[in-house]
Amino acid sequence: MTSPTSTDGVTEQSFTLGEITGVLFTPEGATGPRPLILMGHGGGQHKKAPGVLAGAQRFAAEGGFAVAAVDAPNHGDRPKSERFIQYAGGMRTRIAAGEDPAELVAGMHDLLAGQAVAEWQAVVTAVQELDHVGAGPVGYWGVSMGCGLGMPLLAAEPRIRAAVLGLLGVHGLAETAAQVTVPVRFLVQWDDTRVPREQALALFDALGSTEKTLHANPGDHGGIPAFETGDALRFFARHLA
Repeated sequence: MTSPTSTDGVTEQSFTLGEITGVLFTPEGATGPRPLILMGHGGGQHKKAPGVLAGAQRFAAEGGFAVAAVDAPNHGDRPKSERFIQYAGGMRTRIAAGEDPAELVAGMHDLLAGQAVAEWQAVVTAVQELDHVGAGPVGYWGVSMGCGLGMPLLAAEPRIRAAVLGLLGVHGLAETAAQVTVPVRFLVQWDDTRVPREQALALFDALGSTEKTLHANPGDHGGIPAFETGDALRFFARHLA
């Protein structure tokens, strides 16, 4: 881990774990155990993308949580494989042509998911060994690709007790979603031009959770209102306390 730096009451430390590049946010001066929130970024983004950074800082400063964010395979500071580059190029071409990229999106998520799940599990184990994090309850926040990689993680990892997901359709995820049983808050952008509304609603419906809530807001993909971060903070505080 790098030397810590602090801003606005939040301490930030970059870390590497094998090939994984990540960052840990904690309240400044934190001592003793606390709940941990994992934050998964969207496609083409990285561990300190604006939405991830804003959420992590609020979760740490206002909620007292530890927050871990990592670069997904083939993203951020990590090398990109030729197969990933081909998928990404095909997606950009379809989106530019106004075509539905759902099939390629699902294929890319399948390409990354197995590695991403194992890496997140290793990160949880390593981070929880720190005295100011500890082996407390874990939450997960991830939308768009963060949702696509988060679904199989939630299905496989019993340490995660609650999740905020969304901005993704059901294509290729119905069976995995049925295995998710923790409380979920699911975000939908009602005018999303990348994810058809009916596909997003179908993914919400496929979730196996008995406690799940749909939050729909007007706007396009990526236009989640800032107040949803505050709602997510209260959601995690309720389920991870």
